[in-house]
This record gives sequence, C-alpha cells and structure tokens, in this order.
Amino acid sequence: MAEPGDLDTQVRAADPDRWLSSRFVGDAEARADLIALYAFEAELLTIPTRVTQPLLAEMRYAWWREQMDGVFAGVPRKGHPVLEALTLAVSRRALDRVPFEALIEAHTGRVHSEPHDLDAFYVGPMQAAVRVLAGVGHEPAVVEAGRMWGLAQTGRLEDARAMRASANRALKALPAAAFPAVAHAALIGVTSEGVKRLRLFWATLTGGV
Repeated sequence: MAEPGDLDTQVRAADPDRWLSSRFVGDAEARADLIALYAFEAELLTIPTRVTQPLLAEMRYAWWREQMDGVFAGVPRKGHPVLEALTLAVSRRALDRVPFEALIEAHTGRVHSEPHDLDAFYVGPMQAAVRVLAGVGHEPAVVEAGRMWGLAQTGRLEDARAMRASANRALKALPAAAFPAVAHAALIGVTSEGVKRLRLFWATLTGGV
C-alpha cells in the first residue's frame, strides 16, 4: 500500500483548495481518511482526460462502481493505493455507500453531456467528509454549503455568493472539528495562495464561509 504522503501529494496537485482545508485537521488519521475521499474523487475527475472515447470513459466508471463492492466489504483491490485507503476510511468512519455510487453515476452522466448534479458532485462528498471528521448526524448542516461550492465550481459565482448567508446560518450547527470539510467554500473567487490561507484560517476560526 502506498504511503499516506503519496495520496496527499496527489490531492495537493488535483484539488489544492480542499487540500489546503485539510491542513486544519489536527488528527493525522482523520486527515488521512479525508485525503482518501479526495483522492477517490480526483481519480474519477481525471478519467475523461485520459481517454478520448465516451465509451472508454464509461467503462472506467463502471470499473470503479464494481470496486465499491470490495471497498464496502473490507476487501479492496490489492495494490491500488486509493482503494486501499478508501476502504480504511469507510471502515473507520462507517461511511454510507450511496454518495459514492451517486458520484460515479454523476460522472458517467457527464460523459454524455448531462447537466451537473450538484448534490452528487458536491453535497454528497462534503457530507461524507463531515462524517469522517465528526461522525454521524451532522450531514444536513452542510447541504447549502455544498451547493454553494458546486455553483462556484460550475461557473455560477454570483449564485454561489448569494447563498453565503443561508449556508452560514446552517453551518452554525456544525461542530468545529468538522469545519475543515467545508472551509474551502470560503475560497470562492480567491486566487492568491496567501489570501487563501488567510481566508481558511479566518473561516475555521469563525465557523463561516
């Protein structure tokens, strides 16, 4: 199995905003489980860049869907660092399978130019990340923050900013330990690395995005 640092490097390159947010997780095991989630998402996201035919992309997503059987049975494909790390996270945090399958399905739909499913792409993964950091029961608090992040990621910045107040009201119910799972939503429209770090520090300090 790959060292945790290998996946950390992968996520840092593929998803720098959420990687930065994960630096605010003090517990090393929890951070590793969070990085496993993000590495899984990064793998799915890069599939269309690796193949030129929609059918080939669809086949790769079907492969990932099949691998969920092993992940949730505790017997991942050996030698695959993302699947092995994800299996540990699923076991340690009692994660639900539904958001993972919904994400794979949403990516498959994108191969055929279907609209972005904001809940599958952004809300479900954010809820899984919250469960990693704070356990069961806090998922509803991040629905609006997840949608806000999704709108920003799909180019609807003004719509995303318009949701900020309602997202922050909902986040008041979120334990402080879970906030690194949503802090990246505070980075909407921010491009400077230094400003991003300051914004994340302030977001985790105040519990708002």
